Amino acid sequence: MFITRKHLSRRTMLKGAGVTLALPFLEAMVPAATALSQTAATPKLRTGFFYLPHGAIQGNTSLGAAGDRWTPTGSGASFKLNTIMQPLEPFKKYVSTIGGLENAASAGSVHTRNPGTWLNCSNPPSTTIDQIIAKKIGYNTRLTSLEVASETTITPRGGNGVNTGRTMSFRDANTPLDPEYDPRKIFLLLFGQNYATQNLSQLQQTNSLVDLIMSDTKALQGTLGASDKAVLENYLESVRKLELQTQAREADAKTFAATLTASNTRVPNMPQGPLDDFGDQVKMIFDLIALAFQADITRVASYFMVGEGSNRQYAFIGVPESFHPLSHHANDPDRISKLVKIQTWHMEKFAEFLQTMAASPDGDGTLLDHSIFLYGSNMGNSDNHGNWPLPTLIVGGGNGKMKLGGQHIAHSQRTALANVHLTLLNKVGIEQSKFADSTGMISGI
Repeated sequence: MFITRKHLSRRTMLKGAGVTLALPFLEAMVPAATALSQTAATPKLRTGFFYLPHGAIQGNTSLGAAGDRWTPTGSGASFKLNTIMQPLEPFKKYVSTIGGLENAASAGSVHTRNPGTWLNCSNPPSTTIDQIIAKKIGYNTRLTSLEVASETTITPRGGNGVNTGRTMSFRDANTPLDPEYDPRKIFLLLFGQNYATQNLSQLQQTNSLVDLIMSDTKALQGTLGASDKAVLENYLESVRKLELQTQAREADAKTFAATLTASNTRVPNMPQGPLDDFGDQVKMIFDLIALAFQADITRVASYFMVGEGSNRQYAFIGVPESFHPLSHHANDPDRISKLVKIQTWHMEKFAEFLQTMAASPDGDGTLLDHSIFLYGSNMGNSDNHGNWPLPTLIVGGGNGKMKLGGQHIAHSQRTALANVHLTLLNKVGIEQSKFADSTGMISGI
């Protein structure tokens, strides 16, 4: 039983100068002498869907099983993560991986149908599971769902009319939800347009959401216990850090524009794209998702971690080649090794996000305890655009609905990816016996 002596509404907002800021979960949100499960502060499930193109290096290259850098072995105490998933070691008990999966809806499409069929296993498009879940658990949050990306997903290969190459979320067959990749726009989406449009004179003086709600913050802090004060301070520090990062980017753009003006050069529009440092960009988007979950602004998020067919370069980790051309590795050990570096780096960023979730108190546990995250790709062997087996892992405690201990569930026969989706839908309380081409649920998750 989770007991506290104070009671603060879960919907409490910090306000100031026309702006508002939602709060993370605090112990003070539980009424005195009341079980957590009997209050509005009962932990709510969060779900996230994290997509990486170009598959993963598994045992289906010419190197065979010896070259597999994705597939783990064992389960429970003997569960051992492979190279690419090694960054998840601190969270191993939350990890389930599933082998032998395929998605018939994307077969033969090269790249154009991979993202848009990953979460619905349907061609033509249909409602994706993130949106089905959003209708179930996102009805009383400010954002029913959040769709983000690390870079633009509009590419020559992925720009077809129904957006199946540039988005992975569909509200329905005719409504694709393109992801936003500009951190400033995402920040404003999370914390409200009032931050940008109201009380302009004060905003120009402080340019900080945290500063504007300082009076309300101090008043609240005076009523909180030591642990709640620490949680609130860490949360506000995260908000402020993201503000400073977005402001720095805008300041650089304004300085550049002023220099051009002084030299009578035509001034371009202020850049609205991603941060110049891709590592910072990827992390910032993860941080924004974390804040959205902490403040219960949304409970459903999808993250397109790099565009399908992306030519993104990774020189900062010693891989100067572009991701997409490199993905056609032609079974060359050196190229395969570089792909493993890229795939491991993305897993490291995901692990940092998981660390934030694990460090975020939420009722009688953490946000990681109360979340279900699906991470994977809709491609198996990138060299031949193969769609089997699909690298797939699930992380999180799921509010007590997920099996813990760490496990790899291997299928000797080709198994529909839709079986995973059907299983997750039932885990979040959407009971149904069929989803797309599913043949049953995945036992043991």
